[in-house]
Amino acid sequence: MNVVIIEDEQPARERLTELLKEIMPELKVLANHDSVESASKWLSLNEAPDLMLLDIQLADGTAFDLLKRVKIDCPVIFTTAYRKYALDAFKTTSVDYLLKPIKKEELENALLNLKEFKHIFSQQEVSTIQKSMLQPIAYKKRFIIRFGEHIKTLAVENIAYCISENKNTFARTFDGHKYPMDNNLDALEEMLDPQYFFRINRQFLINLKAIEEMKIYSKARVIVRLNPPVKDLPVVSSERAADFKLWLAGELPE
Repeated sequence: MNVVIIEDEQPARERLTELLKEIMPELKVLANHDSVESASKWLSLNEAPDLMLLDIQLADGTAFDLLKRVKIDCPVIFTTAYRKYALDAFKTTSVDYLLKPIKKEELENALLNLKEFKHIFSQQEVSTIQKSMLQPIAYKKRFIIRFGEHIKTLAVENIAYCISENKNTFARTFDGHKYPMDNNLDALEEMLDPQYFFRINRQFLINLKAIEEMKIYSKARVIVRLNPPVKDLPVVSSERAADFKLWLAGELPE
């Protein structure tokens, strides 16, 4: 099997190469690329490999930009450290995706799945995948809220933050009201537009407009003052701190 790896982080490229060799010693890595530009040039001049491992966030753009520039005539395994990049589209196809850090068992399963279904992988399917990826993701615009015998709609733009308390999830609005939600924070994180909402820790999913003040807490961690206020000021978890800063700068983390 001939493979092309498109990944902008050298340690990640080296790890993928090492894992591939462990799983399939006969496998050959034809090329490594870290950018949309270099990958598109290579794909334009060479025959399609048997498989492509494609990182979603590249040095000069994203996998979406690459798919717009060149036609990919081979199975693709997408790799990402962040779940919001059209994972629902990937799930509906025979193309797989892996969340970083890549685990050997998951990569091995993905390769086995591709091998089993390779005979049904057609150019028509590839085209369908590319088109589905380029479609904008439809995020929630409003929720139906049920409390007692009452039902109301809650527009997303009115939500300041969502909070998990005692195994229940609530939405707090900018006017101070608190409403029970049917979905937990994991589900809400997928439903709400990441341009405006960010999961800062296990307990809080916040709206950018709800941030009133931020201060350095310890090392890279940040303490956030929200409006409407909460009794205990939430702290951005250490594992989310780097992505949080990217989000504040208007860059969607990978």
